[in-house]
Amino acid sequence: TICGGGTMTSGTPIFNTISENTMLICDGGSATRHTTDGTSFTNTTAAPIARGLQEYQNRIYAIGTASTMFWSNAGTPTDWTNDSSSINIPGAGRLHTTFKANDRLVTSKNSGIMHRWDGFSLIDMATDLGPSAPQSIGKVEDYRFYLNRLGVFGFNSDKPELISNPVEKQIYNDAGEGIIGTTFDNAPGVSHLYNYYASVGTVTDDLTDETVSNCILKYNYQLDRWSDYTFANRPTAFLSYKDASGSQQMIFGDSTGQCYTYGGTQTSDNTATIEAVMEFVIHAGSPETEKEWSYCWFFFNPGCQAHVQIAPTNTYTKGKKIWKSLGDAKDGVVEFRGQGLRSRLLNVKITEASRNARFHFYGWSYAFKPIDRE
Repeated sequence: TICGGGTMTSGTPIFNTISENTMLICDGGSATRHTTDGTSFTNTTAAPIARGLQEYQNRIYAIGTASTMFWSNAGTPTDWTNDSSSINIPGAGRLHTTFKANDRLVTSKNSGIMHRWDGFSLIDMATDLGPSAPQSIGKVEDYRFYLNRLGVFGFNSDKPELISNPVEKQIYNDAGEGIIGTTFDNAPGVSHLYNYYASVGTVTDDLTDETVSNCILKYNYQLDRWSDYTFANRPTAFLSYKDASGSQQMIFGDSTGQCYTYGGTQTSDNTATIEAVMEFVIHAGSPETEKEWSYCWFFFNPGCQAHVQIAPTNTYTKGKKIWKSLGDAKDGVVEFRGQGLRSRLLNVKITEASRNARFHFYGWSYAFKPIDRE
């Protein structure tokens, strides 16, 4: 319930934008409302029922429930009568989302069709790779991220570019164990500091057959690196904001409406232990070659509490991996001498669940003798 303004549509996301110290909100089913104090909301007279809002060139732009984009009077976000107009966005589907990029207003339909608007001209961007979930959009500087059924895309107002190839098997795969179809329509995402997070539910990689519950795909923009997070409570909404001290903070909510703080000095996940797992395969550039492993060394920050395991296999089948412990990494180096161990592949798993001694993995070194085929 919005204070002083009635009830929004149950179970639908709320979108907002701010101009001239006035916040407008919409949900695609109820009247557009505004507030100047954050507690008392008033129906915005003549404003359309909107599925998305964006401030641009001192106006508020609202995408309607079909194919029409409306805008308010310049400098007066609550005035939708004077100097207000609209434009129909061509192409299949209905308007799905709108956002700014590179000083242009971008619209996308649920068919994926995208257009760019500069206040005078509407440009067809000749793509159907727009966001599948409006609430999945995040931004670092002026670069956007969002989820599409074909992956996570980056966007700078020119053309969407696929950035999620390293985790493609978790998004969709031949076994049908990637992101569930309906999740693409409502997956929340956010950019916090230089990281992008998208909550995509439980997924299974069909190569490793590893399942990640409550998976959050995390992309590090600075390092161009992907990782999987899993939270004890699945996020259904995110927010990154600047607190009163000027520090950037992130909170998220779950399906019950409970909100949680992410990061800071916390060392548990809503009282649950936080575990880090890193798994990779050493094939020495020739996965088809039988190898007699001479030694392997793994290097860490001294004092950490990481634990190292290996599993020699000839295939990627999960059930064939029999893990052998090599011990902990508190001394900074974990050594393994092969002693006649043979395999084509050497699977490595590094785990850590400490609260005060996180690990930094610096790399590995190995040696082997190739075994001639008989």
